Amino acid sequence: MCGRYAITLPPEMMAQLFRLASVPPYPPRYNVAPTQPVLVVAEQHGRRSAQLMRWGFVPGWVKDPREFPLLVNARAETMAEKPTFRDALAHGRCIIPASGYYEWHTGPDKTKQPYYITRADGQPLALAGLYATWSGPNGEEIDSCATITVAANADLSVIHDRMPAILMDDSDIAAWLDVRTVRAAEAAQLALPLGQGILRAIPVSRRVNSARDDDPGLIAEVTPEKPEAPAPKPRKKAASGGQMDLF
Repeated sequence: MCGRYAITLPPEMMAQLFRLASVPPYPPRYNVAPTQPVLVVAEQHGRRSAQLMRWGFVPGWVKDPREFPLLVNARAETMAEKPTFRDALAHGRCIIPASGYYEWHTGPDKTKQPYYITRADGQPLALAGLYATWSGPNGEEIDSCATITVAANADLSVIHDRMPAILMDDSDIAAWLDVRTVRAAEAAQLALPLGQGILRAIPVSRRVNSARDDDPGLIAEVTPEKPEAPAPKPRKKAASGGQMDLF
C-alpha cells in the first residue's frame, strides 16, 4: 500500500510539469499522512486544475463520513467493480504529484524498516488516483481522494507486495485525466506495475512512523537499525527440598 509520501516540488515546477495555469500555495512536505490535505491534479471540462483534497476517499453516496472507514488506497484489480470506487473511475480520475513515497518492510523479527522510494532519474512521480465530492445536508462539502495500488514489481516486491500505480508518460497522464473521452475500462489498463530499474529505494529513519515529524531528514538514507537480541531465558529454579526438578 501507499500510506505516506513526500512532495517537495516548487509550485512553478509543478505547474510546468502538469500543464497547470496555477498551483495553490503548498509548502514542501516530507511526511504526508492520511486525512491530511493533499495537492491533486484533475481535469474538468477539458481544463486541468490543482486543488487541495482530503487524503481518505469518501464516496458521494455516504450518509455520514464520520462513520465511513478511512480509505487511502484503491486496488487496481477491483476498483471497476467496487461500488465505492466505480463512479470515480469513470468520472473522477486524478493525479497526485509526489517526490517519493514510503513503504515499510517487515523483517523476520517483525520489526519494520521504512524505505523512501523515488524514480531513479530523479523526476517526480505522478500517482494515479481517484477523487469524489461529498455533499452534506447543510451544504457542507468534502473533496477527497485515494491513490491506486497495483502488485509490486520485481524490484520492490522484496520490500512490500503492493506499490502505487505510477504514470510515466505525458500521453498516459493525459488519457488518465480525460474522463470525457477515455472510458473507465480503457483508463484502468494504465494502472500497471512499472518495469524494473525505474524506481530506487533507500532505507530511511523510523522517525517517519510519526506523522508529527516532517523535515528533510526523513528522506536521507540511513543504515538500517539492527534488531535487538532477544533477552536470555531465565534459568529454572531448584525444586522444593533443595533437589533439582528433573522434569
